[in-house]
Amino acid sequence: MSVFDGLKFRRVHSPIHDLDPRIKFLYVCAIFVIAILFMELLPLVVLFFMQIPFVVLAGVKREWIRSMKGAAFLAAVIFLTNFVFSFIYAGYATETLAQTLEYAIAMTLRFIVLVESFSIFFLTTSPDHLGLALEQSHVPYEFCFAFTTAVRFVPVLAEEAQTIMDAQKARGLELEGGNFLKRIRNYIPILIPLIVSAIRRSLELAEAMESRAWGATKNRTNLYVLKMRRGDLVLLAVTTGILAVAVYVRLFVPILPLISF
Repeated sequence: MSVFDGLKFRRVHSPIHDLDPRIKFLYVCAIFVIAILFMELLPLVVLFFMQIPFVVLAGVKREWIRSMKGAAFLAAVIFLTNFVFSFIYAGYATETLAQTLEYAIAMTLRFIVLVESFSIFFLTTSPDHLGLALEQSHVPYEFCFAFTTAVRFVPVLAEEAQTIMDAQKARGLELEGGNFLKRIRNYIPILIPLIVSAIRRSLELAEAMESRAWGATKNRTNLYVLKMRRGDLVLLAVTTGILAVAVYVRLFVPILPLISF
């Protein structure tokens, strides 16, 4: 469940936390586009290390590392899947083994870069500011409320699932033993209480919304208004420059595989 720590906002005073959520979201989208553009290992390595300063400036290194550790299982699955199928597609040719290995690492690193960028975004962006940014971008309030509520409840449900797992283990439930199907069946005592708890939370949220006359007025007002600052303009310029350089490299610069060196 540590991967969900990367979706939980940490209230820390830092230059990254003070940035406008709209600009940070544009940066995350640019990283997403660049990661999709490249299938070579070298640009993805550069893209991975390029985001480390954001983690350091935000002061969320511990939570970011935990989210990376939580994504390690899926990264391993992606690596093995790409390596095995690429090796089979190459006709079991041993001369292309190094190339296949580099391709599998690149695809795994692409996934890690995406997790890394979104983890930085959610760790440094308050759900309140995120909802406010969506509202000021003229997104319907119903969608804003549903999205911010989901962002809030995912880490909460993850923590509750971990609590249920610890309680069931204390009662003698074995989660790790047996084959794959038996392990799936062992998680049924975890899923049922978690689903019941989620339904209970949704009912409590619905009652709270009704008691506060949610949706009674169409024209809503907010206490805070997001404004662009100098740091936001700097990040916007950096994002535009990174995206332009990436597109130029993709179109006009040949990228050699690392095995050629």
